[in-house]
Amino acid sequence: MICAASPGGFGGLRGLVHLRAILGNIGITVLPDQIAIGSVHTALAEDGTLTDASMAKRVSDLGAGLARHLQKLLA
Repeated sequence: MICAASPGGFGGLRGLVHLRAILGNIGITVLPDQIAIGSVHTALAEDGTLTDASMAKRVSDLGAGLARHLQKLLA
């Protein structure tokens, strides 16, 4: 699973494209879903949580998907 966050509007999305290609080339499994959080300096509360509930759910869902994938690998 790959994620990015940046102060820019694309949230590091363009970098994820290259990261996915590099990791794939060295044989690392990269799950198809990803997330990029733009304007991260305004997206986080003082305690580090995401202020946008829909974005927080997307991150949580992505983590849950990773957990399911890992459970299958361990089975």
